[in-house]
Amino acid sequence: MDKVNAMKLLPGHPLGRTLPLLTVVMPVFNERPRVGTALRRVLKRASEQHIIVVDDGSTDGTGDALDEFACPPHVELLFHDNNRGKGAAIRTALEHAVGQFIIIQDADLEYAPEDFGKLLEPLLSEEADVVYGSRYLNSENGFAGRRRFDWGVKLLNLAVRLIYGVTITDEATCYKVFPTSLLRSMDLRCKRFEFCPEVTAKACRLGLRIKEVPIRYSPRSIEEGKKIRMRDGIQALWTLWKYRKWEGHWDRDVGEDRAVPESQQGTNTVRVR
Repeated sequence: MDKVNAMKLLPGHPLGRTLPLLTVVMPVFNERPRVGTALRRVLKRASEQHIIVVDDGSTDGTGDALDEFACPPHVELLFHDNNRGKGAAIRTALEHAVGQFIIIQDADLEYAPEDFGKLLEPLLSEEADVVYGSRYLNSENGFAGRRRFDWGVKLLNLAVRLIYGVTITDEATCYKVFPTSLLRSMDLRCKRFEFCPEVTAKACRLGLRIKEVPIRYSPRSIEEGKKIRMRDGIQALWTLWKYRKWEGHWDRDVGEDRAVPESQQGTNTVRVR
């Protein structure tokens, strides 16, 4: 299952006669040199799936690069007029998602879309409710010169274990896969990078089965454009603590058959005010 092709039959849906198994959400901010390559790699591995790219108020021409990209009909482009943050971009995409599952894909090429298949397998076999792609379960990944980043991830993992009694190796991974109905049920409030700790905290509070699978990882430096900073780690710790008493509900037996809103039918470009 290296290439994701499975579809869910739904006669009469505006995207065709099927609903996609997967919606790939790609939040983008100032990634003009990489966004085209990232999108082509995603298309190669999810050629029949729903792909949403959210340009979060880029100022480097990323929006122009997306406008010029020859997007097939199943690629949806959303544009924020100003920078709202990664979490806000994901929340915008969530309103438009039609796939049975959602995966987050950064446009910086640190994560490999070639791993989509293995990330979906535990969900399709019903071994897990949520799947995290762990960079630390793959011994071939290099983390040289990233000691401070590594210790930050370990601290977040420890916080998850102490607060929620759940052991994971990579709380901060970008590759998280959720049933779309589950992610909607979490009533997300995140604006920036606190998306990860918010969904981790709420998944733990719901008592969900989180399964980690090893993934490939090619880290980039701050000089190369990496945006996360120490303050985001502090915010992540606070977010894990803040939701320790959160109460929610998700009925895993109830799916969603969502249609494309009438305002979007016939176009794959939407400006979000």
